[in-house]
Amino acid sequence: MAAGRSRFSTTTRLRVLGEQAAARVYRAQNRRLRRPPRRSRLTGRAALLALVVCTLVVALAYPLRQYIAQRAENDELRRQERATRERVEELRDEKARWQDPAYVEQQARRRLHYVRPGEIGFTVPGTGGPQDGAGAADGRHRGDRSAAGRPWYDNLWDTVDRADHPRTR
Repeated sequence: MAAGRSRFSTTTRLRVLGEQAAARVYRAQNRRLRRPPRRSRLTGRAALLALVVCTLVVALAYPLRQYIAQRAENDELRRQERATRERVEELRDEKARWQDPAYVEQQARRRLHYVRPGEIGFTVPGTGGPQDGAGAADGRHRGDRSAAGRPWYDNLWDTVDRADHPRTR
């Protein structure tokens, strides 16, 4: 009987173990069925939000670029305005200097080679600058020197000479 009891007991044990395993499987299936299905992370609302954000970025890109370009242009105009104001101040100072008769006389002597009555004017070639006739002393032609560095009468005479011989291209 002892052998029958152990068989009964083994059979009973196997049945109980089978029932427990079946119950676990049943519970696991129930949990899986009760759990909501996994949704994808990209829902309709998220897709709409992404579309709106992309549209805003595209819509604002051009005006933002224009705004930045205009800011740069305004900065450049302010810089030019400052430079112009400085130039105006320089010209006002120069105008004030030209109101002084001594300055006018100095400029006439230097630029136009004027002399006072009774003085004798000299032009010494080869003393250092193009306005003193160094080109003629070196044997170069008169037209090779810059017009700004020569006396006014040389420039006048050269323009009269050039009028007789117009340039041909």
